[in-house]
Amino acid sequence: MRILVDADACPVKQIIVRLAKQRNIPVTMLIDTSHELNDGYSTIITVDKQADSVDYALMGLLRREDVVVTQDFGLAAMVLGKGAKVVNQNGLIFTNDNIDKLLMERHIGQKVRRSGGRTKGPAKRTKEDDERFEAAFLKLLSESDCNEHL
Repeated sequence: MRILVDADACPVKQIIVRLAKQRNIPVTMLIDTSHELNDGYSTIITVDKQADSVDYALMGLLRREDVVVTQDFGLAAMVLGKGAKVVNQNGLIFTNDNIDKLLMERHIGQKVRRSGGRTKGPAKRTKEDDERFEAAFLKLLSESDCNEHL
């Protein structure tokens, strides 16, 4: 098992690294050239700034037993398609049961914005968001760890 992170705008990188270190799980953070990152633990992969470059690079590395952290619904759908586990920065575990609804909501929001409408932006990050992420992330790590021993 490895942890792969769509790290460009990821607010939980420190939590990921802390929990990965405790369990000796390798972490790969993927960023584009407009970001800089060095946490002293993770492997950092920097890709060009083209649209979806991080997503394509991550999918090229992905294995079924990996855990992915991303807020991108499209990337989450592709990760699920490969049979890996995926969670967002607020602790939402993406599943085959919820991804279609999430993709549809994203599509509707994009249509509204393209037609000149406005949609609500993300709420300010809270300590509770970090706690929800940590609990969900630990759950996925435990599930993945159990599956590796089968």
